Amino acid sequence: MDIQIGPHLYRNSNGIIDIEGVPQLECAPRPSGGFPNVNFALFDAAGKMPAKLTNNTLAINEGRAYTVERNASSLVMRHHESGKDVLRMALEQDGRLVISHGEFHTLKAHLLTITPSEWTLEKTTGQQGETDLKGQPVSLG
Repeated sequence: MDIQIGPHLYRNSNGIIDIEGVPQLECAPRPSGGFPNVNFALFDAAGKMPAKLTNNTLAINEGRAYTVERNASSLVMRHHESGKDVLRMALEQDGRLVISHGEFHTLKAHLLTITPSEWTLEKTTGQQGETDLKGQPVSLG
């Protein structure tokens, strides 16, 4: 599966995104096609999990703090009170999954920020480029 995070394209991944060594986001293609099933663990700054997305649906949502909007080609997870996008994904015509915006904490309580021009985690920044993963997970941090 080809996954673009910000401006960087990760070709031929297995759909898992490891962040600081932890599989925090998983994207699994559906046999029937369409938007993939997304599993995502959201952590707060203290390392607690206030929300969890399972197959594109909020399975955990403490205090109803998050909303998910989805359709056949996109998914947006948003913090209800602030209106800030936690995760914005779109399935492109060529089958590439694009994560264009995001702002969330890792299990280690570090902030990952994704914009169309870069992704940033601690002192690591990913910019324009392409990596062939040969069936391995995307690894950030």
